[in-house]
Amino acid sequence: MTDQATIKRLDKASMETRLNLLKLCQQTVIHIGGDMSCCDIMTVIWQYAIHYDPANPQWEERDRFVLSKGHAAAVTSFSQAAIGCYHTEDIYKEYATDFGRFGMHSCNLRNPYVDVSTGSLGHGLPIAGGIATALKAKNSQSRVFTVVGDGECGEGSIWEAAMAAVKHKLGNLIVFVDRNFLSFDGSTEEYMPLNDMAARWRAFNWNVIEVKDGNDMQQLVEAVDSLPKPDSEVPTVVVCNTVKGHGISFMENNSKWHAGMIDSDNYQAAVAEIKDAYHKKWGED
Repeated sequence: MTDQATIKRLDKASMETRLNLLKLCQQTVIHIGGDMSCCDIMTVIWQYAIHYDPANPQWEERDRFVLSKGHAAAVTSFSQAAIGCYHTEDIYKEYATDFGRFGMHSCNLRNPYVDVSTGSLGHGLPIAGGIATALKAKNSQSRVFTVVGDGECGEGSIWEAAMAAVKHKLGNLIVFVDRNFLSFDGSTEEYMPLNDMAARWRAFNWNVIEVKDGNDMQQLVEAVDSLPKPDSEVPTVVVCNTVKGHGISFMENNSKWHAGMIDSDNYQAAVAEIKDAYHKKWGED
């Protein structure tokens, strides 16, 4: 089991990212609900799992990252800032501006820390599979991490990519599914039932790791620790059962907070909830 100092460090990092997201959400519209649901996933990827040099975003031996859930760009940017890719204040200054590197969707034309521009759902995983195929052909030990939303798992391109990954034995491909059961339109199970997500991926012959609570850092770290080596021949999916708007009572499981801005009163209440939850778990530093 990972030492508790590491779990505490990651929990604190996730808390700080949530606070950054709330501050940005006062300034402009972001996809706050989905950012909050996958915040812990992003933290464990960027601050525990990924092999990456912030000083050299084109380093050939780096792990790659593809945000298939393209609208979670804000949480990705703050997660990258946390490891030194850029200053957090730059995100506030540049977000959704004509000159900025940061916006509603990640863009590699302006941001060198973005491997692939994404936004159209269902496209990220096929691209990640292509990158993984190229790395495998080079006998690289680099992995490709991608975060997929459960809403986009209603897209046929996701399952074509899933079949191709098995055919090409892409053990270097790691998919995290943010299974929060909500999309912009409401419940995923109402407009396109996905049922048992883990069983669905097993049916496509993937190595499946199911995280019962995808907002629990201990469980996420244990999932990362159990990943096969990059030279394995079976792709892995980590199905994370999360809560949309996690950590903020008036946002949780509420599709109205798929995207939006937050007013001053709600901001103060949300910040207090985030901080209280951390301190109740870990106490004062």
